[in-house]
Amino acid sequence: MNIALIAHDAKKDEMVSLVQQYMDTLAKHTLIATGTTGGRIVEATGLPIVRVKSGPLGGDQEIGAKVSNGEIDMILFLRDPLTAHPHEPDVSALLRLSDIYQVALATNRRTAALLLESL
Repeated sequence: MNIALIAHDAKKDEMVSLVQQYMDTLAKHTLIATGTTGGRIVEATGLPIVRVKSGPLGGDQEIGAKVSNGEIDMILFLRDPLTAHPHEPDVSALLRLSDIYQVALATNRRTAALLLESL
């Protein structure tokens, strides 16, 4: 399974913690992450991560392209709903694509944990 990992700045520590908690499960899958998030995960866990650009630099769009090409099975996107993001249109497009292509999507830690436990 190809799993995309994305986290807004205020949620990067939470993403690293989530990945550490589910490291054994995630190690069995291909992980794709946006730039900084992927770097933080690699640094903390040593898991192999395919990294795309940072979200504001097009990484969300790169993940979206992979979704539309059938290359992503699950997205764990820890969003910060309390902060404005200049690339919000990219985020909205990614969420829309996950609905169109019926890709499992978690936007908070509790939902992400439920999806990971289902693996």
